[in-house]
Amino acid sequence: MNWSILARPETLALYAEGLITTMWLLLGSLAMGGVMALLLALALTGRITLLRWLAGAYTYCIRGTPLLIQVYLIYYGLAQLDWIQARWDTVWPWTYFKDAFFCALLAFAMNNAGYTAEMLAGAIRETNPGEIEAAQAMGMSRWQILRRVVLPSALRRTLPAYSNEVVMMLHSTSLASTVPAMLDLTAAASRIYSDFYLPFEAYLFAAAIYLCITFALVGGFKWLEKRFLAYLRPRTH
Repeated sequence: MNWSILARPETLALYAEGLITTMWLLLGSLAMGGVMALLLALALTGRITLLRWLAGAYTYCIRGTPLLIQVYLIYYGLAQLDWIQARWDTVWPWTYFKDAFFCALLAFAMNNAGYTAEMLAGAIRETNPGEIEAAQAMGMSRWQILRRVVLPSALRRTLPAYSNEVVMMLHSTSLASTVPAMLDLTAAASRIYSDFYLPFEAYLFAAAIYLCITFALVGGFKWLEKRFLAYLRPRTH
């Protein structure tokens, strides 16, 4: 056991760089995935059969295949096609595919969108009919009901399940270490391991960082649930 290696400035700087990459991957995938999930959820619960079928096929494929395979398909598959490589210096949006960070971010965002869309679609379907009837009685249009009643209610009720998805996405960012030139938190631990042959210390320190971030995320979502889902708690008299 040689914990002194972890206290070196260069080691801490390596972990800090990996932590920044991990957080950017997490926040970026949640932002991109959230927008995609909202559109997919609307398609899944909409009236257009073709859109429902396409959105359902997408979520089925995303949830039915491992995230690691999805990362490989984008970085080693799509990004390595001759047709894309011939254009990735000049033609937008193919210019992004020569960036390893973008390829990993795209894979994580697409994966997050598939799971979040099904959560949100389920919450939309379970909206209390009384809320919709009350909105109709006030003369709201279908889109006004969706924007003012259905979506706000569904987003609040999705919070508990979505918190688990966010934590799982944080842990899934460790798969970015399989992409060359990517230095996330897990890749930083792997580099310490290869340089000093300290697997236990290197990975345990990374695990502690992941644990601290998870604790902060869970605490944040608990606060949000307490604030926005208070009306669902049983009343005490």
